[in-house]
Amino acid sequence: MKTLTLQEPGRFSLQDTPPPSHALKNQALVRVHRVGICGTDLHAFQGKQPFFAYPRIIGHELAVEIVELGETDEAHDVAVGDWCAVEPYLNCGQCRACQRGYTNACSALKVLGVHIDGGMRELLNLPIRKLHRVRGLSLAQIALVETMGIGAHAVRRARLEAGEFVLVIGAGAIGMGTMQFAKLANAKVIAMDVNPDRLHFCQNVLGIPYTIDARHNSLDQLREILGEDRPSAVFDATGNLTSMTNAFQYVAHAGRLIFVGLAQGDITFNDPYFHSHEITLLASRNATRDDFSWVIEALEKHTVSVDRWVTHETNPEELPTDFPNWLHPQSGLLKAMLRFT
Repeated sequence: MKTLTLQEPGRFSLQDTPPPSHALKNQALVRVHRVGICGTDLHAFQGKQPFFAYPRIIGHELAVEIVELGETDEAHDVAVGDWCAVEPYLNCGQCRACQRGYTNACSALKVLGVHIDGGMRELLNLPIRKLHRVRGLSLAQIALVETMGIGAHAVRRARLEAGEFVLVIGAGAIGMGTMQFAKLANAKVIAMDVNPDRLHFCQNVLGIPYTIDARHNSLDQLREILGEDRPSAVFDATGNLTSMTNAFQYVAHAGRLIFVGLAQGDITFNDPYFHSHEITLLASRNATRDDFSWVIEALEKHTVSVDRWVTHETNPEELPTDFPNWLHPQSGLLKAMLRFT
């Protein structure tokens, strides 16, 4: 079967590897049809991804078809032939975090394509409990369920209230998912980015009412929207240390700052400012099964959308050449998709 491996930073190899012979116990043998490319993959290619070792088969945003179900006594609702989104966070089920329901923050968590080999191959075994049956969505939509789940989980973490102003910094796929689920919570959403085309997309395609061009004075633009007030919830979805450090200044008194993006390094902040504002600082990691269900339902009901997100497509033979080009801003990349079929 075709298998793409990131051998080291900057170098993919396409190999013919033996396929799995059968479905393992409590697992399903699945055929991979689409693999979404996310910031984690781009950072891994650049050698900048935390929790990562080479060589690695990357890919965790997957649209798969069940080929065979292994022997299992676990309750499930999937069958051979079903199309599924994949929850790629393999948790132990035994640690205190798992027992409390925080499977996304398991103390022994292994993420497909990061800690263990992922989905850039034609066939693989996956735990049945990590498959989410999907009806009526395209393959691209199915592959993007995981991306949207990151934003959905961040919004649930923030416990948004109807009518509050929310700032989302970073108009990439994670940020745009966060914006849409904040809108579903009836918040008033402000999008901030350095890319005017992204801001135009947010306003004219996603219906985000307010935008801030971060190339210019962001606080002045924020004052034009809110006067001297600040957003009571600020999400940073950039994965950029400078942006994450600066994000504190945008938070209202008694507000929340939610770090959705992940950066390799340290973040510092002014403690008197932090205390005087009584800011609540939250990290948001991955997503849970409930988040996946929420995303799938919202996509099926058309209350959120990933239409026009996929700007680049490739196949296994062309990916090693195409991938480096996506790192350049002039590529216009929003979301890339690998097609196996």
